[in-house]
Amino acid sequence: MIAKLTGTLDDFGPDWAVIDVAGVGYLVHASAKTLDALGVRGDRVTLHTELQVSENDMRLIGFASGEERAWFRLLTGVQGVGSKMALAVLSALSVDEVARACAHGDAAMVARAQGVGPKLASRIVNELKDKAGALPSAPGLGSVAVPAGSASADAVSALQNLGFKPQVATMAVARAIEELGEGAGLNDLVRVALKRAAG
Repeated sequence: MIAKLTGTLDDFGPDWAVIDVAGVGYLVHASAKTLDALGVRGDRVTLHTELQVSENDMRLIGFASGEERAWFRLLTGVQGVGSKMALAVLSALSVDEVARACAHGDAAMVARAQGVGPKLASRIVNELKDKAGALPSAPGLGSVAVPAGSASADAVSALQNLGFKPQVATMAVARAIEELGEGAGLNDLVRVALKRAAG
């Protein structure tokens, strides 16, 4: 699976970008917020990615951060929410706002996304309420609300991929940062965070 792309921003449109990685152009679908963060043609960019395969389609979805990708996975786990709908939510709301809306049961906020009706918005906040301690808005998070593509964001994503709940992963990484300091590398963060999460 392609988990990350680093290359040159070759072209982009309303919901896609082409990233040139060593002469190969990858077409990546993305939220408006991720596309806004990419910059201009010719810029060097890094995107976290998710490969989606269906019967008649294969598409690469790109994210500015591991947190955004984690929320995309949570959103697409809700019945009735496909990749387009999840990207619509992540285009309308920041990761922080999605987490807050789910934590507070604020379906109206989620319904601001294009194509998301009140019923679906309610289902999203109800199903994801328990997971809304996720990523940047968990209490006591401190330094885990970090720039896109940072080691701590990747560490949170790595722990979630290993099956830890978002809030557990986030708090474990926060404790690892306290222990190791801000400049800690991804491998060290994951190693210490795993001990904290399992402890």
